[in-house]
Amino acid sequence: MTSLSQSGALAAWQFLALAILVAGAASIAAFLARKHLANDAGPSGGADGAFWDAFAGLAVIVPAVVVASFTWAWAGLALTVLAAGAALAAFAAAPRLLRRQENRRAGRTTQIMNEAAAVRHKEALARWQRYELDPGYSIDYPAMSDPRQPETAALIRAIKAAGRPGGGTDPASADPAYASAVDRLEQALAAAERAAGVSPAGLSGPDRAHS
Repeated sequence: MTSLSQSGALAAWQFLALAILVAGAASIAAFLARKHLANDAGPSGGADGAFWDAFAGLAVIVPAVVVASFTWAWAGLALTVLAAGAALAAFAAAPRLLRRQENRRAGRTTQIMNEAAAVRHKEALARWQRYELDPGYSIDYPAMSDPRQPETAALIRAIKAAGRPGGGTDPASADPAYASAVDRLEQALAAAERAAGVSPAGLSGPDRAHS
C-alpha cells in the first residue's frame, strides 16, 4: 500500500513537471511567433519566423504529451488543453508586452539624448549670459540684449521653450521634445550672434581683452 502511494506521488510530480514544461514551451513559442509577425520586415519574413517558433514549441510539447499519454490517457489530453490555453494567452498578451518593452527602450533612449542635450543647454545658456553679465560683451554686442531685435526676440522665445536644463530627476529628462528644443535654442543663439555681428573670434571666451 505504501509503495502504491509513493508511486502515485511520483506520477503526480512527473505530471506537474510535464505541465510546467508544456505550458512554458507553448507560451514562449506563441510570444516569439507574435513578435516575429509584428516586427519582421514583410509578411513572408514574419510568417517564416513564426513557423519556426511554432515548430520549436511543438518539438517540446508533442513528446511530453506522448509520454504522458502512455502513463495515463487523460494526462495527454490535459496537457494538450494546457498547451493550447497557454499559447492563446501568450499570443494575446504579446502585443501589450512588446509595447511595454518598446516604451522602456524609447524611454532609455530619450533619457540618454536628453542628458547630452542638458549639457549643450547649459553651454548655450552660459554663452548667452556673457552678453548680459560681461560688461565688455554688453558694450560690443548690445543687440544681444535688445529684445526689439527679431533674432534676439526669437532667442528669448527659444530659451523659454527649452526651459531649464534637463537631466537627473528633472521632468525634461523624460520629455522627448526636450532635445529638439535645445537644438532650436542653439540655432536661435547662433542666428542672434550673426545678426549682432559676433565674429568667431568674439566667441573665444569672456577672458578676451576688451578695448
